Amino acid sequence: MDFDWANPPFEFKDGLTMQDVEESFEDPFAVKLLPDSARFGVQARFFNLGRAASGLGIFSLYRANGRNVRVIFARPFSAEEQFFYQRKMNQMLAQ
Repeated sequence: MDFDWANPPFEFKDGLTMQDVEESFEDPFAVKLLPDSARFGVQARFFNLGRAASGLGIFSLYRANGRNVRVIFARPFSAEEQFFYQRKMNQMLAQ
């Protein structure tokens, strides 16, 4: 998977780096979601909830064309996202 980081449309804050975001997509327990909102569906945008190698949980909004990923926005997990990610990870491990 290749990432398009040319002129990212957001600023990296809270110690977040490009490498952290890329690592969150490689997380074997990452949760990838297609939003149910028509607004996001028309433009084929997706959500990723994953952890970087450092353990930092990262929420990302992105679009992909099959080869390239363009991250539109990324930030650390909120408390609700952390809970959701942990619940999904526990479900995967229980299978």
